[in-house]
Amino acid sequence: MPKSVSITISDEFSRIKLLKNRTPETSEEEAKNAFALLSEYRDGGVYIANYSGSSEWERHPIGDEFVQVLGGETTLILLDGEIEQRNTLFSGQMLVIPKGVWHRFESPNGVKVMTITPQPTEHSLELPVGM
Repeated sequence: MPKSVSITISDEFSRIKLLKNRTPETSEEEAKNAFALLSEYRDGGVYIANYSGSSEWERHPIGDEFVQVLGGETTLILLDGEIEQRNTLFSGQMLVIPKGVWHRFESPNGVKVMTITPQPTEHSLELPVGM
């Protein structure tokens, strides 16, 4: 059995840096210091991130994603057909995104977030209508 190790989330946030003005075009290289994998979990992992700005569209075809806001706020936009459902989340709130649902984040004032994210993740810079 693998050894379990406790993780202090605040300590992990001290190891990453705020990514200011994230855009859907932000490269993985530009964003790498704002994200961290805390632990592998099932078919994906537990991640943290600290950024302001907005993300590209993404979806997870094999499982639900758990999103918990630990600081700041974000608007998590889920795509239902061609309709964008906007969910504003503040520190202490969470949302489960059903598998296969396209979604993106808008966080103009900054957010610290923890996710349990299944892999693989699909990405789209454009509104994924009909995908």
